[in-house]
Amino acid sequence: MRRIILVHGWDGHPEEGWFPKFRQEMEVQGFVVTIPTMRCQPPQMDVWVPQLAEVVGTPDENTYLIGHSAGCITILRYLEGLPEGQKVGGVVLVAGFTDPLGFEELKNYFTTPLDWPKIRSKAGGFIAIHSDNDKYVPLRHGDVFKAQLGAEVVMLKSRGHFAGSDGTTELPEARDAVLRIAGLV
Repeated sequence: MRRIILVHGWDGHPEEGWFPKFRQEMEVQGFVVTIPTMRCQPPQMDVWVPQLAEVVGTPDENTYLIGHSAGCITILRYLEGLPEGQKVGGVVLVAGFTDPLGFEELKNYFTTPLDWPKIRSKAGGFIAIHSDNDKYVPLRHGDVFKAQLGAEVVMLKSRGHFAGSDGTTELPEARDAVLRIAGLV
C-alpha cells in the first residue's frame, strides 16, 4: 500500500489551499493520504516531530512525505532521527527552508545543525518546489536542498508561498513530484 503523509505549515490545516485537491488526485492514483492537524501553533519541533512519527508509524519505501513550509523542516528533523534500517520512499518539500527565516518562533528547529548526510540516506529521493516570489522563503533554500540532498528543484513563477491565503487551491506540480519520485511516471 502506497501512502502519503502531508504535513501542513504554520497556521495551516488539512483543508487549507491545495491540500484537498492534492488528496483527491493522489487517492485516484491509489495512494492513502493522511493530513494530520499539527497540535500546536506556532510549530514546535519537540511536538511536531513526535506527532509526525506517531502518524507515520513504521516507515518503508511505500511511504512518501510531503511538507509545506514548516512541515518541511519537521520532515527533515523526523528523517534525521530515524533509526538505522528505516527510510521512506521519497520526500517532496514545498516552500521548504533551511534556517529560521528571521522568525524567533522557528528557531527551536535550528538549535543544532541539520545532519544532511543522515537525512539524505533516509529517503529514496527528494524534490523541492519553490516559487520565485515567495515572500517568506528565498530561492537559495532550493539550492541548499539540491546541494545537500541531491534534490530535484522545481522552480515556479509567481506562485507565492503556495498557501491558501495566496489563492493556491491546487498544486499539480506536487502531485507530479510524488508520481515521479514513486516511479509511476
